[in-house]
Amino acid sequence: MDNSLKTAVVTGISSGIGLALAKQLLAAHYTVIGTTRSGTLPGYAHPRLHLVALEATSDQSRTQAAAHISALTAGIDLLINNAGTAPDVTAVMPDYATFTQTLDTNVTGVVFFTELLLPHLRAGGQVLFVSSAMGLARNAAPNGPGYRLSKAAVNMYAAMLATRLADRPIRVLALHPGWVQTKLGGEQAPLTPEQAATGIYAAVTSDAATGQFWDVTLPGTTQL
Repeated sequence: MDNSLKTAVVTGISSGIGLALAKQLLAAHYTVIGTTRSGTLPGYAHPRLHLVALEATSDQSRTQAAAHISALTAGIDLLINNAGTAPDVTAVMPDYATFTQTLDTNVTGVVFFTELLLPHLRAGGQVLFVSSAMGLARNAAPNGPGYRLSKAAVNMYAAMLATRLADRPIRVLALHPGWVQTKLGGEQAPLTPEQAATGIYAAVTSDAATGQFWDVTLPGTTQL
């Protein structure tokens, strides 16, 4: 890898927002380390894209992925936690299996993978969490019990991490990518993955203060 370039780690780049983000960062001359469950990305390759296998719910996989990443780069400038799941987003009553699956992926997996990579983040780096406005208390609604609670937890973790890393300094943002044409959002969603990725990259290049919530569909940020 060319360590003269900034390095970004993006989780969940097999499709949708993650893949669009990887392409956006490559176009911005980052070296990108992207994770997929298999460690492969059929149909797309780039000389500055490096693939790492990650199953977010497996402690062993998280540890192996972090070790692989640390071997690939001398330091991380940008970590974007994009991977997630939403099997109960249209449900009203919580179902134990989908509820625990969602929290294992969206909370436990995200928190403990982030913790493994924090020692490798360069001073002045950034940690971004692709969250959701559905996780904000002001947007409470009956549907998506596991999904809403998981994103509320991610928002809180981002706020906590922002205070913990302020002296390094590392900026931490949680963000809402909008309603996007993905497996979750469906074809009727107004935003393409590329438009969401552009909005997320705007957060990367912004001067937003650490500990803020960035909404791709709205100007500016709000407090977490």
